[in-house]
Amino acid sequence: MFTITLSWQNQRDLAANLTTFLSKYKYISDSYIIEFFTEELWEKLPASWREALCGLSFPQVADLLLDSTCQDRRYPSVWPLSLLAFRATAHALSFPRRAGQQSGAGDPAEDFLENHSQSSMLGHIFRKHVKPKKQHEIRKLGTLVKQLCDQTNCEAVVDVGSGQGHLTRFLSFGLGLSVTAIEADRKLVTMATKFDEELLWTLEKEKHRWKATQRLGRAGLHPGPLHYWTRTWGSRYPSAPPHRHSESHCCTGGRGTCSPHGQPSDESLVVTGLHACGDLSATLLRHFVECPHMRGITSVACCYMKITTRECPSPPGLVVAPTAPAPPETLDTPQLVATNDGHSNFGCCSGEFGYPMSAWVQGLPGHGLSYKAREGACHAIEDYMQRLREESRLLRTHCYRATLETLITEAKPEMRRVGVADHQEGSLVTVCRVSTPTWAWPGWDSRPPCPGAAGRVEAMLEQEGRWVVYFSLALLLAPAVETLVLLDRIIYLQENGEGWGVGGHM
Repeated sequence: MFTITLSWQNQRDLAANLTTFLSKYKYISDSYIIEFFTEELWEKLPASWREALCGLSFPQVADLLLDSTCQDRRYPSVWPLSLLAFRATAHALSFPRRAGQQSGAGDPAEDFLENHSQSSMLGHIFRKHVKPKKQHEIRKLGTLVKQLCDQTNCEAVVDVGSGQGHLTRFLSFGLGLSVTAIEADRKLVTMATKFDEELLWTLEKEKHRWKATQRLGRAGLHPGPLHYWTRTWGSRYPSAPPHRHSESHCCTGGRGTCSPHGQPSDESLVVTGLHACGDLSATLLRHFVECPHMRGITSVACCYMKITTRECPSPPGLVVAPTAPAPPETLDTPQLVATNDGHSNFGCCSGEFGYPMSAWVQGLPGHGLSYKAREGACHAIEDYMQRLREESRLLRTHCYRATLETLITEAKPEMRRVGVADHQEGSLVTVCRVSTPTWAWPGWDSRPPCPGAAGRVEAMLEQEGRWVVYFSLALLLAPAVETLVLLDRIIYLQENGEGWGVGGHM
């Protein structure tokens, strides 16, 4: 875990430096990489950069450009000072991305050293139905929530956007906390309840072996979590029967917390959210500021591209079901909506956007972050470095997509940036190499390729190295974009009170 130790003034200075830096290189962060050829993105880089970066091997791109910890950089040529400054500034302005990065700690995923698919630090009853990444997340976040509960003398936890309840079960059965889970998707609530029953059945079996209670601690005695399906705040969805409970009630203006039956409660609680998508993290923070009974909050944000902004109040992926006009008294209430990817999200209809939250960042010139810049901030730079060092064939897939974009826009300009989902590499190879006399697209008539298409395709694929370099430059900006989003939230908390303890984990 790392703790934000910047002073109030240093936080504001960092935000100002980030907006200045990101504004200067918006032409990189805002570009759509699939348009590498159609928009001639390579030519938009400074000539001195193109000369220095052209011809680098994939491992060299990882070591010389992306890896901030590389100690043995060997440059094949002299790099321009502007490129060196770009790289150094991107690394210097970004928050650490690994637990213990500042102190030189080891690999944070040490629980997978023995078995890459099973966490050695998570009980077997909590690993069922859970992928390795999620196992790591629920163990780390669950432990942090327990520490926060101990520090604030709370045992009540609300897990917002609880999904199938994996984190909820670990908090309740594994750590002995009283947990209420809130989820907008009734199907996920049904799955969570089913998995709870499976876990209880397993515990009951192990109880009969007499040693289960001692091995599982409080888990064998705890009554388990409560799962609630909630309709949207502000009735943005049509009425529907709830799962064990009616819709949630908003707690604002210090009127008390939201109890299961909509009545104010004096009970202190800690709120958590794992993969709090889009505006959900921002909405939870606003409630944390307004509700005196929320003693602590942990939030692992995701899907920054779905954050609402003044420039983009309805970003792609923010799906709102049609409904009758909301009553006047609900028009200023943030709306919980379901997205088509299984996450929960909060749309905004009151002018309170997901970014920026703080008055300070909102007042900075050039503070805007485009949809594409925020989407880039969701990428894991570490995973891409590994692919570069392994010279993975997956790198070429994206170059195929950029090549395919050229063919699509030439044949059907109105289908620019069309989605291409779930295609295997081989499929794209077949299309991009135009290996047959005609090529087709779903819903189109088969047609011959453009004259000389095969040769042009080969020429574009030969520029794979340039494509990788350009994408790496954009990826280098991603942690800086994420830092600005998170820093804005930190400053928002500082603007609304004193003594906030803010840190990073996972």
